[in-house]
Amino acid sequence: MTAAGADDLVIRIDGREPVTAAGVEELLRLCDRAEDGFGAGVLVAYTEGAPGPGWTGALSVGLTSKWERAVRRVERLGLTTVAVAAGDVGGAALDVLLAADVRIAATGSRLILASDGEATWPGMALFRLARQAGAAGLRRAALLGAPIGAATAMAAGLVDVVTDRPADALADVVTEAAGFAGTELAIRRQLLLDAGRISFEEALGAHLAACDRALRRGTVS
Repeated sequence: MTAAGADDLVIRIDGREPVTAAGVEELLRLCDRAEDGFGAGVLVAYTEGAPGPGWTGALSVGLTSKWERAVRRVERLGLTTVAVAAGDVGGAALDVLLAADVRIAATGSRLILASDGEATWPGMALFRLARQAGAAGLRRAALLGAPIGAATAMAAGLVDVVTDRPADALADVVTEAAGFAGTELAIRRQLLLDAGRISFEEALGAHLAACDRALRRGTVS
């Protein structure tokens, strides 16, 4: 399954594998390439797999912090990010999926909040689930680890497309995203993310500043 072109950055995240220092570095290198003015393509993250028992054995708070900060960089990049989910998606794979701008799920996919042996893992995937879909409808998933099926995830706004042909859906997004990249894209994303947590009065200044930037750049006719 592939539809990423030569102009796109690609990473594959296997949620069955625990977060490692090497995995953090790989994601950071990808962010470096994106931030260094990489073309006009998109970043495509193929996500699959969920952790099994004992997956937290080699984790530490320091390593977890480095991983979460790397995922946050993905969330702030100046190009469109697309996650393609297949099968069960948890752990590191779920982290990257929830940080992507556009999420495509193959039919039958499920989002999994992994367990640390006593409860679900309290990483930032839990934060993003609650921020993006609201806590009320996801209590069983958040507290008991109940899988979130693709249809439920789409209804909750956690994925955008559920399809038997994810490569075709990805190709459509790549075409749609052509020409949208750079600082302006990152600013629009941040305005969108901020809208759910701040008041109109607090948001107004940032939006006016963005409008001023657009007018100065001659991007608004």
